[in-house]
Amino acid sequence: MPTNKISTRLIQMDIKPGCPTNNMAYMLKKISAAIDDNIELIIFPEMSIPGYLLGDEWERESFLKECEACNNEICEAADGIIVVFGSIGLDWNKRNEDGRVRKYNAMFVAEDKKFIFPDNTPYPFVIKTLLPNYRIFDDSRYFYDLRKLATELDVKITDLLQPVTTSVVKLGCMLCEDAWDLDYHTSPLTILAEAGADLLINASSSPYTVNKNHKRQRLFPERCAKLKRPLIYVNNVGIQNNGKTIFTFDGASCIYDSFGNIVALDKAFEEAELSFDIPLGNIPFGKTVELHDDTIATIAKALQYGTKKFMELCGISRVTIGISGGIDSAVVAAIYSLIIEPENLLLVNMPGTYTSDTTRNLALDLAKELGCCYAEIPIETSMKLTIDQVDNLKLISPTGTVQQTLKLSDLNIENIQARDRSSRILAAVASAFGGAFTCNANKAEATIGYTTLYGDLGGYLANIADLWKTEVYQLANYLNEHIFTREVIPRGSIDIVPSAELSAAQNVDEGKGDPLVYNYHDLLFKSWVERWNRATPEDNLNWYVQNRLEKELGFNDKITNLFSSPEEFITDLERWWNLYQGMGIAKRIQAPPILAVKRRAFGFDHREAQMGPRYTRAYLKLRNTVLKQKSPTTYSSSE
Repeated sequence: MPTNKISTRLIQMDIKPGCPTNNMAYMLKKISAAIDDNIELIIFPEMSIPGYLLGDEWERESFLKECEACNNEICEAADGIIVVFGSIGLDWNKRNEDGRVRKYNAMFVAEDKKFIFPDNTPYPFVIKTLLPNYRIFDDSRYFYDLRKLATELDVKITDLLQPVTTSVVKLGCMLCEDAWDLDYHTSPLTILAEAGADLLINASSSPYTVNKNHKRQRLFPERCAKLKRPLIYVNNVGIQNNGKTIFTFDGASCIYDSFGNIVALDKAFEEAELSFDIPLGNIPFGKTVELHDDTIATIAKALQYGTKKFMELCGISRVTIGISGGIDSAVVAAIYSLIIEPENLLLVNMPGTYTSDTTRNLALDLAKELGCCYAEIPIETSMKLTIDQVDNLKLISPTGTVQQTLKLSDLNIENIQARDRSSRILAAVASAFGGAFTCNANKAEATIGYTTLYGDLGGYLANIADLWKTEVYQLANYLNEHIFTREVIPRGSIDIVPSAELSAAQNVDEGKGDPLVYNYHDLLFKSWVERWNRATPEDNLNWYVQNRLEKELGFNDKITNLFSSPEEFITDLERWWNLYQGMGIAKRIQAPPILAVKRRAFGFDHREAQMGPRYTRAYLKLRNTVLKQKSPTTYSSSE
């Protein structure tokens, strides 16, 4: 029979992906300490032994065997305590649909040095029922789920999805997505509650995304109150990645009572534990949930945490940043200054023909405020050398006949400057300094490829590339006001017009700069990238025609203040759509890894194929109706 309460400890651990023995050692220490503290139930996150985002590491059988051995060692440690943890479950006698060994995303429950599990299951573990197959998740590529197993065994899923009966409590065990079941036909939460579980457990490995916890704090309390069951949510911290996109994990572990109240672990982005005597039954014990949207403060913490962890993962202790005097590079430098000592941070300003004294001074001012290393390396000589070598270059055939003479365009010359700064100077300086150099691109630039291949697109990590330009400004102000509590990022870098300063047409002292109106274009691009049902020009033009574009985008101005005619609006729309769907994709494929904090981060979260710009027939028809012409204007992609 269940006791009145159970002494429980949640372990919010920093899971090291691909390092099962390291994770096991940490868990064994926590189990031993919990036994000493007379804890009855200790719970670890999903995939706490192997890690979760491992790519195709799951295809290595030696790795799987190591995970299995670690699972068994954890079981041996369950002496006088109930241990719940996530790991890989294996059936060496069956195959997945890819022909490899059968793998399950599983939850293990151990007591008295034995695994305990539901009576009707064929395995000594609980199997994840709902495998997410959206955003960053690709679970069905590697794992067999409980729904498939039920079909294979010709039984009802409710026969397999049952509570685990321990000596003191019936546990309703679920893994991450199993509790986010609103869009699924099967509800593991409901099935386990109706099957008599006294306490629901959701072991997760859930990456941080802006406002994801806000959504969970709406959903989980409602379900607990409806099912009249307490629920434990334990999530990991640390970073994991799938190569192109780096994800942080914030933890946010907590306990919900059967009324939807909460006992929270108020430590995000750090290892921690929460111990609590959980009353069993329909008894309130938590506090009312207060819902708050994530602020720029939370985003700043995620960026600092993720950058620091990725540096540790890569073994990087020194960083070089190309500093322009503008806002993006200034914010990147400020973030790194919070992570490493000043002597390990080098800011390099690389003035060219069109660089103003204004931005040169702003770059120097930032370095002085940060107290870090600084260098100025002009690019005029090397830029002139490249131009002299290439401009008017005669291409000769094997027979000695001149076939063509090359002529550099203004755009070619702009990109020579950007490449000279990154591919030549920053790469060499970072190597000599003993570290890596950064990519300072923001999400607006990444969306339409407003960056130069092998130039400012270079770097080991793009840590602000999931922030729109307007959010970069918010972050700059937040860092000054709340982190540094003084003007470290110069006010001039915040107020100056954004500009690449690669031509006379981008003269900041004359108020000239980027061809983007960021408070509008950020929102337009966001509708293409981050909107759950992503928009296309068809949607944008329909909204424009129906006079609801401002409302749909959240634009706090009149669109007519930007575009005096439908033709201007459409010309601008197609210019950026063609780049987003064209050369922008090629650039994103070659871009550094991006640190994700938002929905639809570029890389693995925003998967895309190179198919070229495309328009629906409905768009073309509406466009022609508006403009009284037959076909959309085409634009050539920039480098």
